[in-house]
Amino acid sequence: MATLVLDNSAMGAGSASRPGSRPDPDPSLNVAAGAAALDPESDAAVMLRVAAGDEDAFNYLAGKYHRAMIHFLFRMVRNQAVAEELAQEVFLRVYRSRESYRAEAKFTTWLYRIATNLAVNHARDTKHERSAQTIYLDAPDEESGTRPDVADDEPSAEQKMMRDERMDAIRKHVMALPERQRMAVLMHKYQGMDYRQIGDVLKLSESATKSLLFRAYQTLRDKLKEFV
Repeated sequence: MATLVLDNSAMGAGSASRPGSRPDPDPSLNVAAGAAALDPESDAAVMLRVAAGDEDAFNYLAGKYHRAMIHFLFRMVRNQAVAEELAQEVFLRVYRSRESYRAEAKFTTWLYRIATNLAVNHARDTKHERSAQTIYLDAPDEESGTRPDVADDEPSAEQKMMRDERMDAIRKHVMALPERQRMAVLMHKYQGMDYRQIGDVLKLSESATKSLLFRAYQTLRDKLKEFV
């Protein structure tokens, strides 16, 4: 499948190299209050350059986060082709919304909010098609190839059977969580996002996010008692 966000003809984006400082910076790059105080290497500063019309800056961000977006969305929709399509839509929305971007929160928070909203909408629109859908929490990491919660490289047949049974139960019960709890668990467990970042994505206070995750993990612990 073609990668739309890196397709110059589709996005008007230039090189994927790091957008660095230039001899004669465009004064229009200061497009938001306080922009000068930002670390020029930060994603927020790069996104402000996108807002000012720097297509190389957009191409850099798309290249940096494209695989992470596919990985994140795949865990939600459990379909590689759909995850790739949704990831392309995420970056299209980033580009289309570039002029309204404000560096008041981390760029990744804004990015994952767009991705989460798209995944939720997709889940609602295709609910009747997903009666057997599962979320594979034990899918191998794209970079290392390792799986979570696997202690030994070569488990015995009995250990493998117990592990597979446990992971099947995890998939079932995570999928059964209420929508916001499921999204919060995925962001917390697999994206390493903290309470504040998850709260920003889900538009919840930090305390409400802690409570949301506490209820989600408590539900999983109760449902998985026999495997603990």
